[in-house]
Amino acid sequence: MPGRLIVLLAVACGMTVANLYYAQPLLSSLRDVFHLSTAAAGSLITLTQVGYVIGMLFLVPLGDRLEKRSLVMALLTVTTAALVAAGLATNFPMLLIASLVSGATSVVAQILVPFAASLAPDHARGRIVGRVMSGLLTGILLSRTLSSLVSDLAGWRVVYLGSAFLMAALALTLRSTLPRQAPTTTIPYLRVLHSTLQLIRVHPALLRRGLYQAAMFGAFSAFWTTISYVLTGPGFHYSPIGVGVFALVGAAGAAVAPFAGQWADRKLTRPMTGAAFVLAALAFALAGLGRHHIVLLALAAVLLDMAVQATLILGQHTVYQLDPHARARLNSAFIATFFLGGALGSQLGSLTFHSGGWTAVTALGAALPVLAFLYWLTEHRKADRGLARASG
Repeated sequence: MPGRLIVLLAVACGMTVANLYYAQPLLSSLRDVFHLSTAAAGSLITLTQVGYVIGMLFLVPLGDRLEKRSLVMALLTVTTAALVAAGLATNFPMLLIASLVSGATSVVAQILVPFAASLAPDHARGRIVGRVMSGLLTGILLSRTLSSLVSDLAGWRVVYLGSAFLMAALALTLRSTLPRQAPTTTIPYLRVLHSTLQLIRVHPALLRRGLYQAAMFGAFSAFWTTISYVLTGPGFHYSPIGVGVFALVGAAGAAVAPFAGQWADRKLTRPMTGAAFVLAALAFALAGLGRHHIVLLALAAVLLDMAVQATLILGQHTVYQLDPHARARLNSAFIATFFLGGALGSQLGSLTFHSGGWTAVTALGAALPVLAFLYWLTEHRKADRGLARASG
């Protein structure tokens, strides 16, 4: 598998998933432009993530039924059109609809990762998929910074129109570069969808890990959806560039990713998951204390990103082991579950900030990993009871 193709797939994943996060640092500007409340502006993030959940549930399974290159081209074409509509939006409802559509079709990344796995030789599959996933993670982490910089220099509309141009260029590049790949199944589309739901019933660990990550991603979304209001507000008066630099500092939490993989390999998934829940709750405690202290807020952002990245990698490691022949559908159910949690977290965070300010947001954010930790304790007890029966 050529190195340039691996790089292209990694860049493509990062570029498409970034569409989900461009709006987070723009909320203060959009609130003023469209004369919205804080809660109404936050619904933009919620709808974008809901769109991604819809795409995960109903579009990603098509990767098994249709020729992948053609499917990717079709989705990127729709994404481009939706981003153009967002950049030209004359009212907020139009922006919401466009964001819902672009969120749904940005699941291209979740089609390209299995595509890379299928092209890779057996002896190098893990390494190649890891490289492609690193591109996806980079897109998530840098999207907020890029959005802040572009909006400060050229306005928020250029963020969407610029991304539309990138999606069009990406579609043409992938069309001329990706090999054609025949469908891997002839199972009717509705049966594919039904089998995905069956996996949730057959594998309780899939639902459990999905709920764990839903709580963590909900807390993550509540933080990043509302922090721009804090940073641009009376306490700091940051420009969009300042918000972008803050987001870049928070991205340092991604450094935990390789360690999380090692923990999973060393059979430390369960204890490190519990530790991550505790770390996330402590991060929100710091964020509450650091309402007027940027160093504490930055430290909280790093710790929160570390905790969320750790549980994501540990969760994926668990889920992928459940059924090697259904990893695409397992991934679809897992990601759809936790992105739904992220959508709820974004909306609850906006509503909470509107009614109770930053202190209320930090209380909400801390509560979610605490609830996950309490649920994690039930897993611990069930495992202990199972071992006791086995030894008896």
